[in-house]
Amino acid sequence: MMAGVQLQQLAYFVAVADARHFTRAAELSHVSQPSLSQQIRSLERELGAELFHRSRAGTALTDAGQALLPLARRILADADSARRAVAETVQLRRGRVRFGAPPSLCGSLVPEVLRAYRARHPGVDLHLTEGGSRHLVRDLEAGGLDLALVITPASPPAAPLAVTPLLHEDLVLVSAEPLPRARARITDLRGRDLVMFREGYDVRETTLAACRAAGFEPTYAVEGGEMDAVLAAVRAGLGPAVVPGMVAASSQLPTTPFAPPGLGRTIAVAHGRDLPLTHAASAFREALLAYLHEADRTDSLPPGTRLLPQQAP
Repeated sequence: MMAGVQLQQLAYFVAVADARHFTRAAELSHVSQPSLSQQIRSLERELGAELFHRSRAGTALTDAGQALLPLARRILADADSARRAVAETVQLRRGRVRFGAPPSLCGSLVPEVLRAYRARHPGVDLHLTEGGSRHLVRDLEAGGLDLALVITPASPPAAPLAVTPLLHEDLVLVSAEPLPRARARITDLRGRDLVMFREGYDVRETTLAACRAAGFEPTYAVEGGEMDAVLAAVRAGLGPAVVPGMVAASSQLPTTPFAPPGLGRTIAVAHGRDLPLTHAASAFREALLAYLHEADRTDSLPPGTRLLPQQAP
């Protein structure tokens, strides 16, 4: 049984085996010879076998000692590797961040944050999950993600999650041709066939809620698409679509904002409450906030967004 064996005992054992002398091994180990001898005797009692033949001429390994020596070297090497791995993780020379974000943010905000983090911590592996906020919340609750950007309140996070609102993003109307109005109203969508996202997109839920609050159900030219498919259908002239401001800015489609109070969504960063973030994930969250604060200071936030007051530096 090895339950009571200590790493220090194995280190002394290897030192004696290499030096073939207890006194010399004690000197090399920076410990008194009686203390080293006591540790070796304790190891032998724990293992139930003598490890050395002791004589005036020196010290030699017994059969049991010869069997233990390669195992002891391997155990000590593994322990040293474990110490170095932990130290590198704490110092962010290595590690892993499992990060999630909705598709609209993966094509706009997220790449810049990933670039900034990667530049500071090149040894940390980044795993990006793209999905709707509801799916990301479920992944956070199940422990499959360290942290994620989610949209609130379309997907209210559960109590086990810590949520920090970051940005307000405007939702706008994109179309194949410029619309006659400088600003659109929700009622302009009544009786107009829209290009609509599939179920699960928070933009779809927000658009439906706004139309219903205005007293009508929207109609669709086509529905069920992902982000790229929706934009392609708009370009083809199938109808307008309500999309996030960041997406509209890069789409090169004619864009019409909504008249006040407008349509918008809140982008938040969420992570589990029950377990603390890893060093790598905590540093990623800090990098995200630092990027947004600096972008706000230099008036370079993504188009259609503004930093929420409670997150101002």
